[in-house]
Amino acid sequence: MGLFRIPTTPAASRKACDVGAIRNRARFHTLTVSNVRPLTRDAVEVSFTVPAALAGDYDYRPGQYVALRVHLNGEEVRRSYSLCRPPTPVGEGRASLSVAVKRDEGGLFSTWAQTELTPGFEIDVMSPQGTFTSGLAELDGAHVAAIAAGSGITPMMSLARDLLTASDTTRFTLLYTNKSTSDVMFLEDLADLKDRYPTRLVLHHVLSREQRTAPLLSGRLDEARLRTILESLILPATVDEWFLCGPFALVDLCREVLTEVGVAQEHVRFELFTTGDEPTERGPRKVEVRQGEKTVRIEINLDGVSSTVESPVDAHESVLNAALRVRPDTPFACSGGVCGTCRARVLEGSVTMTENYALEPDEIERGYVLTCQSHPTSDRIVVDYDV
Repeated sequence: MGLFRIPTTPAASRKACDVGAIRNRARFHTLTVSNVRPLTRDAVEVSFTVPAALAGDYDYRPGQYVALRVHLNGEEVRRSYSLCRPPTPVGEGRASLSVAVKRDEGGLFSTWAQTELTPGFEIDVMSPQGTFTSGLAELDGAHVAAIAAGSGITPMMSLARDLLTASDTTRFTLLYTNKSTSDVMFLEDLADLKDRYPTRLVLHHVLSREQRTAPLLSGRLDEARLRTILESLILPATVDEWFLCGPFALVDLCREVLTEVGVAQEHVRFELFTTGDEPTERGPRKVEVRQGEKTVRIEINLDGVSSTVESPVDAHESVLNAALRVRPDTPFACSGGVCGTCRARVLEGSVTMTENYALEPDEIERGYVLTCQSHPTSDRIVVDYDV
């Protein structure tokens, strides 16, 4: 998922984008909640005011996300959410940003956001991250297609608005699957967008538990249904760029089917906030170094300061976990190899990554790793979060 700090309006600006080179170090700042708007019975849109002094830190491109940090029941909780609207000026030198939070069963933060979060609350918000952004150099006449499920619609909202506004000839097709109409997030917003761009925005709602007029759009979006849709409604040969966001199984299915029908992977962008598996490390786990045991020396460069920590070989500790023991300000969010917030570059030594759902192939080639998923394979490593 690289951060682009580049204007989003002219197509020419997009030509300068380099996914790996334009990231910036993730940092938390405390922002005030300005509005909490219900979207469905279990989803809300949360908006924040960005003061003038921090406006530059919160420049972002549609499709990116932020991590939120709060303390609930004595526990530090971090969650990542896509930005659902382009930056919106709200006053002299100020701006706002918005995320959509859907309640997960048993979810600590999402339940709190639904039941207790109100305007005026202060929350730590990380500067925008992510490479789930358009890589098209030329938008005139381009056709972009997106497949989303549930809360996967969130980044699509800002992407669709941006791409349709940036060029009078860009087309955007959205295949959006939910259980029922009442579960559709941004239902009215999508209708308004369709009214504004009636010929250039195409919406296909697939409902798994509600009968629609078209049989093809009624039922679960499985492989057979997806293939039929690609044969009759969204012809891959007409699409220049694809965006996928939803549960791991659906995104994986879409990528596999698109590849089989001839879509090159470089034209498919996908984003996950969960793989369906609970991360083994939500925060730093306690690790102690016993006298005489074999260790790995890990050197960390962060904010221009170098720190060193010894990690027991037998502990199989991640680089992130070790870093947090000496630098609690080390950036991370999901700890599951999904969001990319803990990204750093290995300058010396070697590591192996357990999972990677966030880094682009060119980033890996240049030595970047997800430190939450990285384990040293040499006696000494040096990782740089500032590169």
